[in-house]
Amino acid sequence: MGAVEIPTMVLPNTSGKQRMPVIGMGSAPDFTCKKGTRNAIIEAIKQGYRHFDTAAAYGSEQALGEALKEALDLGLAKREDLFVTSKLWVTENHPHLVLSALRKSLKTLQLEYLDLYLIHWPLTSQPGKFSFPIAVEELLPFDVKGVWESMEEGLKLGLTRAIGVSNFSVEKLQNLLTVTTVPPAVNQVEINLAWQQKELREFCNTNGIVMTAFSPLRKGASRGSNEVMENDMLKEIADAHGKSIAQVSLRWLCEQGVTFVAKSYDKDRMNQNLQIFDWALTKEDHEKIDQIKQNRLIPGPTKPQLNDLWNDQA
Repeated sequence: MGAVEIPTMVLPNTSGKQRMPVIGMGSAPDFTCKKGTRNAIIEAIKQGYRHFDTAAAYGSEQALGEALKEALDLGLAKREDLFVTSKLWVTENHPHLVLSALRKSLKTLQLEYLDLYLIHWPLTSQPGKFSFPIAVEELLPFDVKGVWESMEEGLKLGLTRAIGVSNFSVEKLQNLLTVTTVPPAVNQVEINLAWQQKELREFCNTNGIVMTAFSPLRKGASRGSNEVMENDMLKEIADAHGKSIAQVSLRWLCEQGVTFVAKSYDKDRMNQNLQIFDWALTKEDHEKIDQIKQNRLIPGPTKPQLNDLWNDQA
């Protein structure tokens, strides 16, 4: 079983130099076993994965960094062939803390630069120890202009090759775009067949922002049945193509021009997630998929009484 050649997308606002793989491997919420991490990352690289997504809040930067270093030492890939993404947590979402947070992530990952650095949420909380969910009394006003200027400074310093955001709605992107010199290259948000984000996708496409989907298979929170993986209609579509529901879901994202990060450390599932490039969904498939009831899975990082803040995410 040889490595699959994963298509890439040129990131805007990077002079055409940065190409991001369509498929990435996610690492939320954490790597709990370093040996398991090492084995999973090395196997992923052997299969063709080149994009690895982490965040300061995930607790996975150290384990991922150690695994990538070992893979590089073994000659399985070159650094310039890898694409590593990390994110700025809300406790450090302050103009004067952005660069130190970025440098800390680089040190933990044992890297000289990131390929992409994202503002994790359009929220700011009191500096200090990580806590999740975030308490109401910890929230502070978000200085989007000052924070973005610091993100742009990290870009100028070569600490990251591209900058972007995560969990930004249309309204929040509109506000951000009024203060940028370098617009965000990427917006990483929840997108799956039960939360298709049509309006947000259209806005990002119009404004040259690449979208990356997290929870592409509707996994990531325990909230009853999985409206995607347990969907009888999707099972029928999958059977008609000789594919799995997961492959139908990921193929749909590709056909929308959306990149994605999926988390699986199972060797066979990792490989199955790559088998989506030599077939296509039909017009009828898309019409059926359009009828899936929409509701958001991941409401936000705040305690329940603040979840209403995120209702404009669609």
